[in-house]
Amino acid sequence: MKIAISGKGGVGKTTFAALLVRTLDAAGKKVLAIDADPDANLASAVGVPGAGGIVPISEMKELIAERTESQPGSIGGFFKLNPKVDDLPDSLSARMNNIKLMRLGGVKKGGAGCICPESTMLKALVTHVVLSRNEVVVMDMEAGIEHLGRGTAQAVDRLVVVVEPGKRSIETARHVRELAQQIRLSRISVVGNKVRGDKDEQFLREQLSDFDFLGFIPFDSGLIDADLAGQSPYGLADAPTEAVRQMAEKLGAL
Repeated sequence: MKIAISGKGGVGKTTFAALLVRTLDAAGKKVLAIDADPDANLASAVGVPGAGGIVPISEMKELIAERTESQPGSIGGFFKLNPKVDDLPDSLSARMNNIKLMRLGGVKKGGAGCICPESTMLKALVTHVVLSRNEVVVMDMEAGIEHLGRGTAQAVDRLVVVVEPGKRSIETARHVRELAQQIRLSRISVVGNKVRGDKDEQFLREQLSDFDFLGFIPFDSGLIDADLAGQSPYGLADAPTEAVRQMAEKLGAL
């Protein structure tokens, strides 16, 4: 199963991704976790040892130059558009229990549609893990779905958009769905996070009445405490952990 997770920054997207990864791990599933959000740190949220020392793939200049046959630091020129990446999930992942975790990092670019060795390498890697790997793949994406292409999207079992009770979060969810539909990714669900009660749940259901709701994660101070301490929320916030477990069952991932 391949699951991509998106949402506005700050809604708890990485928290949901981390709880899902740990839930799958606890169930004995082999999980490949992909941190595709340059502003997030999925490794620390999952609780992978040495999370701060994980080097993003986009910063591995020598590796990118070798695989794309480009010149490090150069602008323009020719490079391979189909670099070898099939060995990278096993050789470059940080590991914990049944979890392998990779951090993609970001690509600095002057405008949209950048075609450069770094972005080519990352897209090739995402395409490989979605189309060819046999683990459960959980991808913590940016607010958009930049790393997914039309061909890759067809193999994603579910795009999960995390929202919180608020207008900007809802606008982002609608924007993400528009982008997904452009690449024919129609299997989209929403997770409501930071839900304080029935009023918040009703607000989200009314505002996103044309979306499929996977479930709701209750507001829990344990999630905030875990974030402040730099620890994984798994096991520190019982209600959110149980809510995500039920969602994993609904997804058919357990």
